[in-house]
Amino acid sequence: MRIRMPVLLSALTLAAAAVADTAKCCFANPGYSGMCEVTLSKDETCSDVLAYLNNPQSVGKSYCGGTNIRGGWTSVACKSSP
Repeated sequence: MRIRMPVLLSALTLAAAAVADTAKCCFANPGYSGMCEVTLSKDETCSDVLAYLNNPQSVGKSYCGGTNIRGGWTSVACKSSP
């Protein structure tokens, strides 16, 4: 049985979208207690979140428990819970 290429690509696209829906990014800041873990929304990247956190004029999103710390954030590996 042959699978047509458009069907295969559609299936791969859906699988990638499902993974992206649960993608997480983690960030650290010396002024923030603990690690900040962000679950990405649709059309959002880790770079977008990091840019937001490091922009002193950004407002309106509630990343990292709604912290108002802007600047000094770095991307770190997310640690899984045991």
